[in-house]
Amino acid sequence: MKEIIWLGNSYKRVLDFPTEARESAGRELHEVQHGRMPTDWKSIVGIGIGVIEIRIHKPNEHRVLYVARFEKAIYVLHAFQKQTQQITQKDLKAARTAYAQIKKDAKEKSKRSNSPRRLR
Repeated sequence: MKEIIWLGNSYKRVLDFPTEARESAGRELHEVQHGRMPTDWKSIVGIGIGVIEIRIHKPNEHRVLYVARFEKAIYVLHAFQKQTQQITQKDLKAARTAYAQIKKDAKEKSKRSNSPRRLR
């Protein structure tokens, strides 16, 4: 079972969802941890490869954006209540920033593991 890593303020934002939406988000992420797809989801283009939107319709429209394509964990990029037909630029920017951080951290880790080590 993959670990869930919450980026930015995504965890707090899900906690701020109404109870029904929060519980639904938890159930859906649990499914993802077990290698299954959420009940209602959509691929999101323009944030990064493999970003998925969990769609929660009750009591209002809520979304949880995550990426599970990395071996280490499921990264929750952003969570929000949807107010309009499309995802707002502000919400897209928050998710892009979180995705960029994952890529940056992976690159730095790769550099550290590939750097020559001296024996003393």
